Amino acid sequence: MSALRSRADAAAQVLVDGLDDPQLGDADSHHLGRVLRLRDGEQVVAFDGSGGWRLCTYRGSVLESASDVVHEPAEPDPVRVYLPALKQDRAEWAVTKLTELGVDEIGLVTCDRSAVRANAEARGRILARWSRVAREAACQSRRVRLPVILDATDVAGAMAAGATMCELDGDDLGDTVRTVVVGPEGGWSDAELALGAPGVSLGETVLRAETAAVAGGVLLAAARRAARHAGGSEAQ
Repeated sequence: MSALRSRADAAAQVLVDGLDDPQLGDADSHHLGRVLRLRDGEQVVAFDGSGGWRLCTYRGSVLESASDVVHEPAEPDPVRVYLPALKQDRAEWAVTKLTELGVDEIGLVTCDRSAVRANAEARGRILARWSRVAREAACQSRRVRLPVILDATDVAGAMAAGATMCELDGDDLGDTVRTVVVGPEGGWSDAELALGAPGVSLGETVLRAETAAVAGGVLLAAARRAARHAGGSEAQ
């Protein structure tokens, strides 16, 4: 049985401070017992957010270790998506989906035409919310390494980190791009376009910003997977 299948077959997954003696916090204890209504003896995955995890047996508000600790290495070829702050909970929805897809790093980008204008304090609150929803999505999707929520940056900063701008008339993403930056629904400003980044297309329709972020995550993950399989075939 694969490690992922072992985690997927468990009744739940929870983030803990340490795996030697995994302890449930009050919120997780309430969620498992009152919301999910787990019964004594069901299996729960405890993970530390950094690639370590183990199976545990649920006993009320206590977790009993039921397997050795497994450590899964960090992805050697990480993928990254930058997206702007959005109205309502649309950005949080995108962060949830990017986490489920296995995106390694998620960044907040400030754009000239962003509908949501956030000062430093507001950006801190946004990133804190993104971290919370990423933790929840990691538990649901059974990934054992939390995505890194990057500090806020502008478009130039994202490009300096290797990002490629998403544009309707850009080239196909291809198999070498690993970082994209999604603009606001007002589009890129002339100043941002003048930065000179090569653009990549996410399709032949105009996407909302949160849809574009998820589409970018799907394409990046698929390109990385294809490259990995191609490398394995060549090695054989």
